[in-house]
Amino acid sequence: MENFWKAVSRKKPNNDDGSHSKLARVLTLLDLTGLGVGSTLGLGAYVLAGSVAYEQAGPGVVISFVIAALAAAIAGLCYAEFASRVPKAGSAYIYTYITIGEFAAFTIGWNLMLEYIIGTASVARGLSGYIDALIDHRMGNAIKDVVQMRVSFLAEYPDVFSFLVVLVITALLAYGVKESTVLNNLFTGVNLIVIVVVLVSVGIKADPANWAIKPDDPNVPAGLDIGVGGFLPYGIAGVMAGAAKCFYGYVGFDCIATTGEEAQNPSRNIPLAIIASLIIIFLSYFGVATVLTMALPYYLQDPIAPFPRLFDYLGWQEIKWIVSIGAIFSLCTNSLGAMFPLPRVLYAMSSDGLIFKQLRTVHPKTKTPLLATILSGLFSGTMAMLFNLHQLIDMMSIGTLLAYTIVAVSVLVLRYEQNTNFIVSSQTKSSTVMKQLFNLTCLTVPSSLSSDIVKVCVLIYAAMAIVAVLLTLIISCQPTEERQLTFRVPFVPFVPLISIFVNVYLMFQLDAATWVRFLVWLVVGFIIYFSYGIRHSVQGSGSQTLSESQLDIPFAMFTTVKQ
Repeated sequence: MENFWKAVSRKKPNNDDGSHSKLARVLTLLDLTGLGVGSTLGLGAYVLAGSVAYEQAGPGVVISFVIAALAAAIAGLCYAEFASRVPKAGSAYIYTYITIGEFAAFTIGWNLMLEYIIGTASVARGLSGYIDALIDHRMGNAIKDVVQMRVSFLAEYPDVFSFLVVLVITALLAYGVKESTVLNNLFTGVNLIVIVVVLVSVGIKADPANWAIKPDDPNVPAGLDIGVGGFLPYGIAGVMAGAAKCFYGYVGFDCIATTGEEAQNPSRNIPLAIIASLIIIFLSYFGVATVLTMALPYYLQDPIAPFPRLFDYLGWQEIKWIVSIGAIFSLCTNSLGAMFPLPRVLYAMSSDGLIFKQLRTVHPKTKTPLLATILSGLFSGTMAMLFNLHQLIDMMSIGTLLAYTIVAVSVLVLRYEQNTNFIVSSQTKSSTVMKQLFNLTCLTVPSSLSSDIVKVCVLIYAAMAIVAVLLTLIISCQPTEERQLTFRVPFVPFVPLISIFVNVYLMFQLDAATWVRFLVWLVVGFIIYFSYGIRHSVQGSGSQTLSESQLDIPFAMFTTVKQ
């Protein structure tokens, strides 16, 4: 049992700056920011604003986007600090491996794979459905005339077009990271221009009176329930429910953190890109939600395609087609950004020996993880072809929220970790523990005892929110390490603890079916880990890292001599 615990809790040393990586280090700050915006700014602007206004929050959707933005920003700050600490590919997976241990790292990496697979498939399916709607559903009807899938948990018909979309994205990513990001930057620029067109054109028709509609307004259709009217027709509960849904619109910025081995000056550029992309995304969502609900009463919104409904209402057919083309470009960049991180996570996990070693192969010419990219495309394309959009989105958030939670926990663990270069003697008597809870011994550097106290308190905080205030006080009394970083999360421990609380709260808003599917996915991953990963782990082989030459030699990890 002791050996088993050592195996699942072994950590990856943080003594590798990524200089041995065979991936091409070509991404600039602009590329990283474009990647974050492109992978995130899409369905949230073109669908969520109208959907949440109609179904949950009314004009209060603007507050919903603010609350969701705060939750995403807190998670973004935690990602930014880790990116400055660990310039490696793998995002939350590698962060967890360094701070918590191997089994937790495999779990979070497996969840990230789920997030990116479903993210790619859902956007491709959404793009296919949007184009099909513009041509009066001729494409879908033609396929249904040939073949239908009469299975309850599958789509009505195989969406071949969405499968082809994913294959095209796969080819672009396999060809080269710089080439694919140039295209991403171009499409993201077009998307932002369209957002500006919407803000300016629709802003002209904005009427603040649409934020103060009364239930007895003569323009309200008879028998239509519009809540209590006003700015918050469905109350604070509606705004919070809308915030949980709006959070989906911010999912995707974390793909920036997977580029640690391909970014120029990652310790500086990745944190800046995360912050810059979140600011751009928030301003876009907030502006779109504002003009949309001011120009069209919330009870007339179309929850599926709000902007075509708005432009039909205003009689602006030309603007309608401009925005439709912009939406297509936006969804294309969403597809590219959603799939970009997946091969990098596979590459990182296979390089560590936790999943099959063949996935770490890097093509010598394109400098991309070729096999991992192709496998990612085939898997994501198949999911897009067989499942409808709602089935795909149901599984999207839970893996993301768990990843954000683990990153926040990891920030706390590292910030309060003992400095091994400065040994502080600490007894384990109960009196010593009680004194250290509030740092009555006045330690100025972390000790093993203070580090353990923080770890225990973080776990309890995540499980029992009712004691959050006391635990926050205890943690804040402990000394922190003062390593100089290009970015540090401010107001530790309060910011990471708030992130944990918000993420856990949102996870429990998901329905039971989503949890069941999530648990099935975890079981499959655990089978792979305990049958393969735990025995083939590089950390378990006695070697801390594999050299570049070892990565080229099959079964290199088995030939490493144990110390």
